[in-house]
Amino acid sequence: MWTGIMNESPGQGEEELERAIEEAEAEILVVGCGGAGGNTVSRILEAGVEGAENVAVNTDAQDLLHTSANRKVLIGREVTGGLGAGNDPKLGKKAAVESKNSLKELLQGKDMVFVTCGLGGGTGTGASPVIADIASGFGALTVGVVTLPLEVEGRRRSENAKGGLRELRKTVDASVIIPDDNILKIAPDLPIGEAFRAADEILMSTIKGVTELITEPGLINLDFADVRTVLQDGGISQVGMGESDDEDRALEAAEEALENPLLETEVSGAEEALVNVTGPLDMSLDEAEIIADRVSVEVGPGVNIVWGARVSEELKNSVRVMVLIPGASSPYDRGLDIERKEAKQKLEKKIKIIEK
Repeated sequence: MWTGIMNESPGQGEEELERAIEEAEAEILVVGCGGAGGNTVSRILEAGVEGAENVAVNTDAQDLLHTSANRKVLIGREVTGGLGAGNDPKLGKKAAVESKNSLKELLQGKDMVFVTCGLGGGTGTGASPVIADIASGFGALTVGVVTLPLEVEGRRRSENAKGGLRELRKTVDASVIIPDDNILKIAPDLPIGEAFRAADEILMSTIKGVTELITEPGLINLDFADVRTVLQDGGISQVGMGESDDEDRALEAAEEALENPLLETEVSGAEEALVNVTGPLDMSLDEAEIIADRVSVEVGPGVNIVWGARVSEELKNSVRVMVLIPGASSPYDRGLDIERKEAKQKLEKKIKIIEK
């Protein structure tokens, strides 16, 4: 596990330095829970996110078989028979509890764990809080990246999602929430199937954006400690994304990210912001600074802007911006922060007892 400490000694050779760098690298794991989570993990593999392992966790053996992942874990064979949780979060939770030892083996030693799923069904909704709780218990920075169901999917899925979000929020440091209905605000003519794929893309892009701030070298580098400072106790986080290849591409990409319909509320209440800037080989440091300055103006004075910038050969002329704002006011807060802090205090007491 990463400690943030590197011993110094005179005359270190390149091999020793490379070994030290390898030992200091943060271990990052993406856990895709349920069908939607498995789709996100598959997209991550397609996109080639560097520096993070991924695993698909499901109660549905057939769905798991067709998921692309570094590792696949079928949970709850006794309670579900490998047939899925049938939109029952209680069954999804039982499945995760049954397979707790396997999940502990999977999560132990990780520095950062993303738990991603589509809330509203059975497995993702019921199992993701159990997985996040185990990861947090091991001391990992734990981030939930989830979607909420479309209104047309019905009241049951909506109620399931609300209950699942409440439980997940008690166990993660930060949670990024993407309501599928907001995707239709961006592209109202999208068929429902395309909207679901767009949601998978947004979840993937969020995880990729945060991970590559830590793992990829760039014009402005961040490390795991920087990201942990922003996201630890971050609560509900808002995400916005923008891209532009116009003459004023840096400013336009920043404004598109800040005006993105995924950002549901005003961001002026935030205390910190995490910004990832990616551009083509000709992107200048000045352009990256324009983006950071624009975000700073939007969120207000005194806010800690933690940002990184890198170039990518994949982008020919475009500048791409991801803005992640933890702690901003959200319609999903409503008392959840108090419950989450109480749950975290109980967890810390348990850890202290174990350490004694």
